[in-house]
Amino acid sequence: MQTKQSTQSWSEETSASFIAYGRFFNPERERQFDVIGDLVGAAVERESTPLIVELCCGAGDLAVFLLGKFPTARYVALDGSAAMLAETTRQCAPFRDRLTTQTFDLGSDDWRWMREQPRVIVSSLAVHHLDGNGKRKLFRDLHCLLKPGGAFVLADIMRPASEAGFALAAEAYERAVAMRSLEELGDLSMLDKLRELRWNYFRYPDDDAIDQPSTIKEHLAWLEEAGFRGVDLYWALASHAIVSGTK
Repeated sequence: MQTKQSTQSWSEETSASFIAYGRFFNPERERQFDVIGDLVGAAVERESTPLIVELCCGAGDLAVFLLGKFPTARYVALDGSAAMLAETTRQCAPFRDRLTTQTFDLGSDDWRWMREQPRVIVSSLAVHHLDGNGKRKLFRDLHCLLKPGGAFVLADIMRPASEAGFALAAEAYERAVAMRSLEELGDLSMLDKLRELRWNYFRYPDDDAIDQPSTIKEHLAWLEEAGFRGVDLYWALASHAIVSGTK
């Protein structure tokens, strides 16, 4: 299995690691889903069959949660990995009549126009693969893509603004993974795996080129620059954060 240190681009081996360990490596995962669900709910409450689009659906955990929470919503799950799309399809089997999956490239422009404007666009642990200019352009394009009154909800890792911030985030991240590992498995095996794979960006920020997180301040500024209203930070732990804005 490849470690993050040796990976220069996302691969299906990386996808396999994410599918296997992602739920352990995502701090306060259930709390994040609740916050995302509340933000999505505020945007879709006046629409009978809202369209939700997820950028980089991963293993489908968020898709399952949102399809279950909003029983009339339609869902488009986009990802660049065949393994991720297959796992999303498997997990979302009870909702297959409301789910569409599609291969895409997050950094490409070819998907940024859709026949139907989505009411909500969500993304978790993916946009940090774009550099700063890529994020700014993405946020502008998403603002254009969304239906008026719609929302963009982003959960992602954010770059600390100081060396002290990196150190604190690295420790907080390991504590969160250790707690999850103890709660679910009764041991620290997932903390050991996090360290083995060198998955803690805040501990090893220079390990590879695929992680390019920006600061919380930059995310908020770029969302406002793109035209989003009510831009705010809604949750944060270990430099993982949820930010959102409406059109």
